[in-house]
Amino acid sequence: MYQHPELMLILAHDHQRELIADADRKRLFNRVHRRRATRVRTTR
Repeated sequence: MYQHPELMLILAHDHQRELIADADRKRLFNRVHRRRATRVRTTR
């Protein structure tokens, strides 16, 4: 495994991208949820 540092970098980059995608998904979900909450509050 350590004989191929570029492979390690690719794996690390994949993991990083996964974490970033997960964070983006959470941020997007929070934004949508907040918008929905404000809409519900205004319709009442």
